[in-house]
Order: sequence, then structure tokens, then C-alpha cells
Amino acid sequence: MLHNCKDREELVRFLKGKAIDVRKKIIQLVVTAGGGHVGGGLSMTEILLVMYYHILNIDPKNPKKADRDRFILSKGHGGVGICPVLSEVGYFDDSMMCDFNQYLSPFGMHPDMNKVPGIDMSTGSLGHGLSIGVGLSIGARLQKQTWRSFVLLGDGECNEGSVWEAAMSAKHFGLGNLTAIVDRNKLMIDGPVSEIMEIEPFEDKWKAFGWQTKVIDGHDVNALLDVFENLPAIDSKVPLVVICNTVKGRGISFMENVTKWHYGGLDEATEKQALGDLEKMRNT
Repeated sequence: MLHNCKDREELVRFLKGKAIDVRKKIIQLVVTAGGGHVGGGLSMTEILLVMYYHILNIDPKNPKKADRDRFILSKGHGGVGICPVLSEVGYFDDSMMCDFNQYLSPFGMHPDMNKVPGIDMSTGSLGHGLSIGVGLSIGARLQKQTWRSFVLLGDGECNEGSVWEAAMSAKHFGLGNLTAIVDRNKLMIDGPVSEIMEIEPFEDKWKAFGWQTKVIDGHDVNALLDVFENLPAIDSKVPLVVICNTVKGRGISFMENVTKWHYGGLDEATEKQALGDLEKMRNT
């Protein structure tokens, strides 16, 4: 755990505050870059904060420690969302992101595992992260290691057939040390997931592939803590998927549930409005 909170109430308060701080950093990075995948970056903030501050066995001072839990951002275009979290927990200083997505910057729109401390796999071409998680989890089993693999997917990404091949493999190999997390914000680059390629009945599909399922509000810190503090035993044979219902563009009035903010840029006026909207969340 990378926090000093004494009880659940203090932890929830701490993480809610961090969620506002991180979302502000996302906006600032999008401005720096001249554009970014802002909507999906904002939808997964609480998920990432709960994982990195409280759940994952990691050491930001030793990013490659052998027994660390592995976290794969399969929706790699969410780099603008994960990099501020990595900075918050101490992998690197904020100043390193001052030229985010600019020429020669180590921070591209899709984070590079060879350039960004804390990134376990370079991703971006959608549909591959869960397969990587399967491989990592099999490797841990073969080496008799107790670390876990976590894979964060987008719901639009679950249109990819390779996701379901990996899901089938995870059950076949009995990978209870693998957890999939779905950022279910219901929008993808071209529109609502339900219109582009319907994935419902989504939970039932995972169940049919032999997975244990949990469906929660992905912005509810208490719900996230309840699920991830009570993961299946490391030697379980049943993988877990946590479907997190989220809001694309969370916290910003003109972005929430609006397809065009899958990727976008902000001018001075919209930046000011976005930061103002986020600050209002502190009292809610």
C-alpha cells in the first residue's frame, strides 16, 4: 500500500481527493499535447488510483522488482490517464511530463514500457492486453510465484475476437491469479458501443467463458475497494472479471457521455471550464 491512511473512511477521502488532482493533470497533459484521449482517461481514474495506491504489490523506487504485481493497460490509448497516476505514486516527477507527446519526449500517447517507469507492457493496438495477462499468469504459475496479473480493457475493445480467445484460455489454464477489469463507459471512437457492435449480454458472456464476474460502479471508491480487497485466492482456478460501469469524460460537464471527447483538444476557455468543473467535485 502506497498510502498512510489509518482506516477505510480516511482512505476513501484520500482517494477521492486524488481523483480530482489526477483529472486536473489529465486536462493539463491534453493541453500540453495539443489533444489526447481525454474521455477514456477520465473514466478510469478511480480504478487506477485504488489499484496503484492500495491493491498492487509494487515499489515505485524499484519498478522492475521481480515479485511485483503486473498491471497491463490494454486500452493503451489511455496513457494520458495512467501517467498522472504513476507520477502521483512516485514513479517519476511531474516535471518529466512537461513535453507530453512532443518530439523526443519519453511520454507518447501510448506509454512505452522502455521509457516510462511503472509501465509493464507497451500497448495501443487493441485486443492484445488480456492475452499478455494470460501469458504472464501462466509464467507466474510455472515459476511458483505468487504475484498477480491485472488487465484493464475498454468495453469497445471487447469487440476484438482476441479478447475472447484469451478469456477462453484463462479459464482453460485455471488462472485465478489473473483479473480483468473493464472500463465500461459505453462509448468508443465512432459512437456508442451498442450501436457500433453490441456486446450485451456482457456479464453473461464472461460467465459463459467460465469467469467469475463482478459488476460495480467504477467511480465508487468503496465498491472498488470491496472487490479488490477480496480477490480470489492466488491458487484459485477461476479468473475474475470486474466490469466497472463508468462515465466517459467523468467530472467535466461538456465531456460526460459525449462521443466526440474520445479524443479532443482544449482551448483556453474549455480548459478553464474543465478545471472549474473538477474543482466543484471537491464538495460532493
